Amino acid sequence: MPTLSRRTVLAGTAATTALTALPTLTATAQAAEPKPQAYRWRNAVIGGTGFVTGVLFHPATPGLAYARTDIGGAYRWDARTARWTPLTDHLGWDDWNLLGVEAMAVDPAHPDRLYLALGTYAQSWAGNGAVLRSDDRGTTWTRTDLTVKLGANEDGRGMGERLLVDPRDSDTLWLGTRHDGLLKSTDRGASWAQDGNFPATPSASGQGVSLLVAAGRAVYAGWADGDGSAAAVSLYRTTDGATWEAVPGRPTGTSARIPVRAAYDRHARELYVTYADAPGPNGQADGSVHKLATGTGRWTEVTPVAPGGGDTFGYGGVAVDGRRPGTVVVSTNNRWTAVDTLYRTTDGGRTWTSLKESAVFDVSGTPFLKWGGAEPKFGWWIQAVAVDPYDSEHVVYGTGATLYGTRDLVHWAPQVRGLEETSVLQLVSPPVGEAHLLSGSGDIGVLYHERLTASPSRGMATNPVFGSATGLAQAAGRPAYVVRAGWGDNGNGAFSDDGGRTWAPFAVQPSLAHDAPGPIAANADGSVLLWSFVHWDGTKYPAQRSDDNGATWTEISSFPKGATPVADPADPTLFYAYDTDTGTLQASTDSGLSFTARATGLPSGDSQFQLVAAPGRSGDLWLSVKWNGLYRSTDGGATFARVAGCRAAYTLGFGKAADGAGYPAIYLVGSTESSTAVHRSDDEAGSWVRINDDRHQWGWTGQAVTGDPRVHGRVYLATNGRGIQYGDPVR
Repeated sequence: MPTLSRRTVLAGTAATTALTALPTLTATAQAAEPKPQAYRWRNAVIGGTGFVTGVLFHPATPGLAYARTDIGGAYRWDARTARWTPLTDHLGWDDWNLLGVEAMAVDPAHPDRLYLALGTYAQSWAGNGAVLRSDDRGTTWTRTDLTVKLGANEDGRGMGERLLVDPRDSDTLWLGTRHDGLLKSTDRGASWAQDGNFPATPSASGQGVSLLVAAGRAVYAGWADGDGSAAAVSLYRTTDGATWEAVPGRPTGTSARIPVRAAYDRHARELYVTYADAPGPNGQADGSVHKLATGTGRWTEVTPVAPGGGDTFGYGGVAVDGRRPGTVVVSTNNRWTAVDTLYRTTDGGRTWTSLKESAVFDVSGTPFLKWGGAEPKFGWWIQAVAVDPYDSEHVVYGTGATLYGTRDLVHWAPQVRGLEETSVLQLVSPPVGEAHLLSGSGDIGVLYHERLTASPSRGMATNPVFGSATGLAQAAGRPAYVVRAGWGDNGNGAFSDDGGRTWAPFAVQPSLAHDAPGPIAANADGSVLLWSFVHWDGTKYPAQRSDDNGATWTEISSFPKGATPVADPADPTLFYAYDTDTGTLQASTDSGLSFTARATGLPSGDSQFQLVAAPGRSGDLWLSVKWNGLYRSTDGGATFARVAGCRAAYTLGFGKAADGAGYPAIYLVGSTESSTAVHRSDDEAGSWVRINDDRHQWGWTGQAVTGDPRVHGRVYLATNGRGIQYGDPVR
């Protein structure tokens, strides 16, 4: 199985070229922006696809549960409809870093209360975290910004929960941080302060507080920065909410270095803790499971199977059965040799049964989980495990790609309706054929969406299978011909002659394709391919060209290294490339054999600037340069003019023209006034109308957008964690 790439890091550099010398394209109409058009927004269904890092059943309300993800927000389970409702789609462009959920908490005494600790990255370039609190199960929120950073998409993101409502007082909350110790709130999360009585010293590079759990009226806090020695403390406890002590007798050694998760069996008065030698989800090679009798202070090791030899792994999730004392489920994690599993005990850990061997999987609703045709495995990155407190055989566990559930401990199926966490990188909407959409994503490669309301029946594109797609392109004048590039185990480039239904690898894979597959383009009739190469660390290499469908490749020395090739949609002899290093438009008039500079002095310095060619027209180019606005050329890049009325442009695409219009509809993620939003223009960028609303923003949406060439008004939007959103006008 592929290892998750864990998505786009958004740390662009500022443009370096002044824009005052560039002309402005006068808009045909500069009246006040019209009233936003009502749109209906939905996910194009894939089903899961990302790392579900936590699941919580409410202990006192049947059928109520919540899930958190590393970059795709939080969800509430609706047992009546058997689907998840997204709870954080209202977070906008400026708050993209809050789409990662570090931790969540429910209040056992108040079923409608929910708390989320948000913050995707703890790096210097990322913003601080925030806490959301709700009195209506996440329908509406009140927000408190923190002065510390959280790391929901960093190592240790499957640990927890790091957020807890105090069992003695519902107004008191605790929040464990990675680098800033333990925070405490006494006003239900409205304000936070560091708990100066917590004895552990924060580290700038460690994991800090890894978990918080209530055991009766006591609160236990896991500390992940120890070395496993007898002198190191990995678990603290408070019984009065004011003073903390190291829990005596705690386990030591490499297998118990980091407490990953904990769960309390209130009937037996025993606290179960899973341990590993690293925070995970990757890199764990040792681990154990221990339980503490909280009344006597006696520790007992109850590890189901000890790692050893070639079978290396840690332990991750743990959940107790609220109806049956001594019944516990734990998960292994990072067990690649023997494959991860869940172990279940009904006698307090004296004996365990692996649930993997008897498991029967049904992934018919999400065929991509067959990973190119193989039978689904039990899973990997299993750190979220939960047992329904009202149904002992309703067990769910998260993986790096989905959330599995069972009602009988034997038959398992993805429990992900409504939960979509894909990081989407490319979108193509073909003008003809069965599918209205092809997509390229992180971790799950390329998909052929014959329906938008069901997971693609063919699953991930095969022959070869890609982990993450780096390029996807269709020949404008020959739409049955499609090419793709990406990170694959058996080839990194492929073509299709049936619109993306089936694929074949290029006969020859350029040597750079293995280590640095980048964007790819096909000219208008599909006779020439240009393939750019960029290593994951940003190193750029010369592009290569093929005029025999990938049988041979030759280097293009004049092509700007690392640039994205763009084919002219009407003239097969024309290609374009935007050199973001120098702010220069490069063009080829000999089918990609050579490139020469045309317009210069354009914005530079950001590799995420995007060049797009308008469909059906030769030389009609649009350049999105983020906060520097939008530029257009109608002469093949010889000159560009800035488009008035567009303050910022991040990504742009085209769709079917409005009735009576002579130009395709334009879709823009950018700013026409103050806020970044999704816009449509039906008059060649003369005016814009916002088509999303404040409830539908999805954080960062600057990777790709395209309209449907067959349905006016329909737009497909790539998100970094909330999958593919598609919108239709409310007519």
